[in-house]
Amino acid sequence: MCALNSAPMTAPQAGADGIIYNDFAFTVATKNGSGSQTSNGVLVYSLFKMGIPVNAKNLFPSNIKGLPTWYTIRASKDGYTARKAVTEIVIAFNQDTAAEDIAKLPSGGVVMIPKEWSWGRSREDVVWYELPVRDIMKSLENVPTDFKDRIANMTYVGAVAQLFDLPLDVVYQALLDSFKGKKKPADMNYSAVVAAYEWTAANLPKQDPYKFSPMPGNNGDKIVITGNEAAGLGAVFGGVGVVAWYPITPSTSVVDSIMGFQHLRRDPDTGKETIAVVQAEDEIAAIGMIIGAGWAGARSLTATSGPGISLMAEFTGLAYYAEIPCVIWDITRMGPSTGLPTRTSQGDLMFTHFLGHGDSRQIILLPGSVEECFEYGWRAFDYAERLQTPVFVLSDLDLGMNNWMAEPFQYPEEPMDRGKVLSAEELTAFIDKNGKWGRYLDVDGDGIPYRTLPGTNHPRSAWFARGTGHKS
Repeated sequence: MCALNSAPMTAPQAGADGIIYNDFAFTVATKNGSGSQTSNGVLVYSLFKMGIPVNAKNLFPSNIKGLPTWYTIRASKDGYTARKAVTEIVIAFNQDTAAEDIAKLPSGGVVMIPKEWSWGRSREDVVWYELPVRDIMKSLENVPTDFKDRIANMTYVGAVAQLFDLPLDVVYQALLDSFKGKKKPADMNYSAVVAAYEWTAANLPKQDPYKFSPMPGNNGDKIVITGNEAAGLGAVFGGVGVVAWYPITPSTSVVDSIMGFQHLRRDPDTGKETIAVVQAEDEIAAIGMIIGAGWAGARSLTATSGPGISLMAEFTGLAYYAEIPCVIWDITRMGPSTGLPTRTSQGDLMFTHFLGHGDSRQIILLPGSVEECFEYGWRAFDYAERLQTPVFVLSDLDLGMNNWMAEPFQYPEEPMDRGKVLSAEELTAFIDKNGKWGRYLDVDGDGIPYRTLPGTNHPRSAWFARGTGHKS
């Protein structure tokens, strides 16, 4: 689904000075739950702020704390986003995978590794930078002892900044952004960055040809965002009112993002947030809740992945047959069965399109970029209410959970399309014109009837929805 720039597979070329600028990749290998997400994000946003096109991919076999995770950051002055077969640099901060990670390096590559491991230089054809992580952390006097383990990965940020020319002021601003302007946590993390930067400057002479060089203004007004964040923001701008979901990788961050952005939709009179978010006991309950909300007139949404879609089959058929609008985001992952939760796949397409018992044809939207994730975030509600049916949006783990550079989003300018909803006055006019009112009465010949919402002040506005046959 995700459109990638084509990229040559030839090795990056050095300039006349022998330096390779802004055209290489490095992989950070750590243990899950070790705080590397913040460290890696700081590196990505630092490069982005320097005007260097950058994209990042997270590879993690499991969400279980302590298991391996790899984060690959590619800087490409030409804006290429496709993965490279190998990366030139590895930050080997996971002892369990270090041997394998180092073995994958090309000749002339670079390895950064904690000095205290006493690893031994297993290859003579790569550059070694050994960083005394433990000693650097012990030297920090302004950081509480119980906090030092959480920020130890900031040492490789400092070493990368010194060896590959990341300005410290840019790194600090990226930290502030990461902590939403909160200086105390930013300053504690930054102290580890500075300590590692200074130790590296004093003890590790530069031995490789790789450097970052600022490209002022090159990234223009672009943003860096994940597909799931874009989807959540789009849903907020699309008027979502009720969200019910059960956590499942890789879709949970769609709902996390809605909660993070819901402050944008505060009631102007009360100042209260206007989106109801409910964590259901399972996926069956989640879709049942959003169908009830859609029936009641709210714009409703759930997010799940393949196993959750399986549990939603019967309720989806109900919404399809009873003609109730709702939106389901399926961030697809590898199957069959529960499959591989942290591997990307796009295998739910046919299953979702025919989801339900019998002759159902569900509407599927297929985003191919984070811009489209945002657009479908709001447009899916218009389609669902116009057509009075569930609408599925199928993204995937790669698009949904990784950082992508994107053009600024085009916010919706047209009013929300609520479809054929009758007010009390419109219902009176409908009856006067057609002689009767029926929820499933097709007076226009387009197969889409008119509906009323609960609370409509008209004695004939009520209607009965059910999952067996219906008629007007």
